Amino acid sequence: MSRLDPRLLLQGYASGIFPMADSRDATELYWVEPRSRAIIPVDCFHVSHSLRRTVRSDQFTVTCDRDFAGVIAACAQREETWINAELEHAMVALHHSGHAHSIETWSGGRLVGGLYGVKLGRAFFGESMFSRMTDASKVALAWLVARLRAGNFTLLDCQFMTDHLASFGAVNVSREDYVALLATALGGVDGSAGTGPASPGRAGAAADFRALDRLLDVTGAAGAAGPAGYVISQLLGVTS
Repeated sequence: MSRLDPRLLLQGYASGIFPMADSRDATELYWVEPRSRAIIPVDCFHVSHSLRRTVRSDQFTVTCDRDFAGVIAACAQREETWINAELEHAMVALHHSGHAHSIETWSGGRLVGGLYGVKLGRAFFGESMFSRMTDASKVALAWLVARLRAGNFTLLDCQFMTDHLASFGAVNVSREDYVALLATALGGVDGSAGTGPASPGRAGAAADFRALDRLLDVTGAAGAAGPAGYVISQLLGVTS
């Protein structure tokens, strides 16, 4: 493929494909379009009782976009990875353009977990996550879903199904259903299509990735909603 730049990346995601490399040292990237796509329905996220307690405890400090480069570097630091240097560089550039975001979890001032992905329309394309402490990446994912709910997002794309993602309510959808969900999230279709997170009641509204930040500012100042973890727990709804 040609050299990856932010515009080319966004065109790929809007078309339902995403780039991968064979390894960290690979010099080539290729576009992937899975026959079956894993998504987490935004309104049906499964949070266990134990994870809800961890979220409410605020044992981790959770931030957004504080250390995007650190998160993607940590995601790439594993024995097998599809994030090569070119993809890492392109994602950091996409972050600087405002289309890629990270959620970080911290303990004692140390980055211990997080995730990153790409935002386009009312869709968020989750790319990778990492954890250096128990539940650190799970808390990051819970905060991401709460952010997407608060911000009127309709699609959380996870690319490939894993047992870990399935435990949070991830489901596989066909390529055809995914394309319909993506079209809805990008504003090309009214209402929902197929099995997934689209919600007809909010199909026409714009997404706001920073809505959660304002909500936490307001509730924190008012003192009525409790600590941040409690607010996140409330946004996530009923336990699984």
